Amino acid sequence: MREDIAVFSGSAHPELAEEICAHLGVPLHPVKVQRFANDCLEVQLEANCRERDVFLIQPLVRPVQEHLVELLLMLDAARGASAKRITVVMPHYSYARSDKKDAPRISIGGRLVADLMATAGADRVLAMTLHSPQVHGFFSVPVDHLHALQELAKHFRQYDLSATTVVSPDLGNAKEAAHFARLLGVQVAAGAKQRFADDRVEISSVIGEITGRDVIVLDDEIAKGSTVIELLNKLRELKPRSIRVACTHGLFSSGALDRIGSQPDVLEVVCTNTVPIPPEEQSPKLRVLSIAPALAEAMRRIHNGESVSALFETA
Repeated sequence: MREDIAVFSGSAHPELAEEICAHLGVPLHPVKVQRFANDCLEVQLEANCRERDVFLIQPLVRPVQEHLVELLLMLDAARGASAKRITVVMPHYSYARSDKKDAPRISIGGRLVADLMATAGADRVLAMTLHSPQVHGFFSVPVDHLHALQELAKHFRQYDLSATTVVSPDLGNAKEAAHFARLLGVQVAAGAKQRFADDRVEISSVIGEITGRDVIVLDDEIAKGSTVIELLNKLRELKPRSIRVACTHGLFSSGALDRIGSQPDVLEVVCTNTVPIPPEEQSPKLRVLSIAPALAEAMRRIHNGESVSALFETA
């Protein structure tokens, strides 16, 4: 495997890439990124790609546009270097939120960026917890779609779950919340949410048993945290015994982690390392779980022509 595979990382999350390579037992090859005087980027892959199975690890995180162009240039470089197959390992796809035309004359960024990656040279995409199911269909190349529910479930099994309810902030995430509740063997509930703007939501009610129970709020990602804060306010009216918050993608923009962590009845905030969280932005209540083993195993299976979906057959 070491001779046939070549793994490179963009500048978005090199720590995760290093951890993935450690699990695979292969080196993380260097990438040279330089900026010209006219502000254009140039990318050079500093290892042989010819007839090799190339994996490019790059979540689309802040600054998203910078990291997207870097990824496209990496793809073009690998294709120009005669790679046998190029797989984009994209732990977080931020443009997945742009998945529908819900206002006049707006772009559907999720589909456009998927097309850009395929045009630049991607033969396959390995993604983690896309924002909505239809995003999978935006790609014209095969997509292996992982989720982090098993990693999250393993964390929460350390607690007494005898009176626990998993709560989805909205009905759109209810299917994932129900799957998570089955993994834990607990009840599930969902909020009735209406969004008025990017940072303004209203949750009119919570459908399910909450009073006197230990609540785990589960969302796919937390950005500004407006949905979670609104849900916490609604849950308090129902008097739960305890509250924990969990998500796959901990973006935590605009001080969201501080706002959620400062809530006295929130015991902990749990996320995975699909997105890098600078040490200065972390909170004492934050728990970050690693999805590197899952991504490494999926990459190994892709390389060996084995089933990736089999990873979840027992989930």
